[in-house]
Amino acid sequence: MRGVLLLLGTMALLHAGIFDFLDVNKAHTSYENKDYKAAIQSYKKLENKAGGRYDLANSYYKSKQYKKALESYEKITDKKLEFKKLHNLGNTYAHLGKIDDAIKSYEAALKIKKDKDTQYNLDLLKKQKKEQQKKQNKNQKNKKNDKKQNSKNQQNKQNKNDQKNQQNQKNQQNKQNKNNQNKNDQRKKDQQNKSQEQHNKNQKKTQNKDAKKSTPESKKQRKKQAQGSIKKAPPISDMEERKYQKMLNNRGVNTLMLPLKSKGDLHHETNPW
Repeated sequence: MRGVLLLLGTMALLHAGIFDFLDVNKAHTSYENKDYKAAIQSYKKLENKAGGRYDLANSYYKSKQYKKALESYEKITDKKLEFKKLHNLGNTYAHLGKIDDAIKSYEAALKIKKDKDTQYNLDLLKKQKKEQQKKQNKNQKNKKNDKKQNSKNQQNKQNKNDQKNQQNQKNQQNKQNKNNQNKNDQRKKDQQNKSQEQHNKNQKKTQNKDAKKSTPESKKQRKKQAQGSIKKAPPISDMEERKYQKMLNNRGVNTLMLPLKSKGDLHHETNPW
């Protein structure tokens, strides 16, 4: 009975070994043919086998599933695969853009074993990091300069706006002053016109008052006074007239004197000639 059990156990081990060999062969064939999707399905069955998780991680890496590849590489505990694990971790970190983690992985791998490819990748990433740092510094400097320039432009714009506002206020003040001056001038002019009108009104009123005082009686009186100021020559008496005629005759002047009638027709001579 014991021999039968031993035989059955041996046959089971041989059967399991045959299936494992078939899975490994299928997985390797898929990987070599770059059918990484099929390789992943096959290696998942062998994940707990020696080297199975490493091959699964490589299949994820080849299919560009870098996050899953990273998870698989980090689960590898076999010390014999430590150098390959660190080297491939560096490659995976690099593809994920984690440059600092990639550099650390390459440096750790080189401590285990000197390798040209690992050293090349490390130098390449360090150079890339240096260029990125230089570019970042340049961008920061440009950003700082742009910020400074923008601040300067904003200040200039603000100063320009302030000057414009001051000029507008000055123009408004000048306009207001001009309007006030015009109003004052107009007010003075109106006052002058009003004063002139009042003066004319008063003058006309005075003239009307004087005209009212000049009644017909006063006019008649003034006329009489004017006539009275002219002295009348006294009338010549008859005796004086004969005397004057006689004088003219003695001088040989033949002049006919017309007798002047006087009031009262005086016929007597007061003084004989």
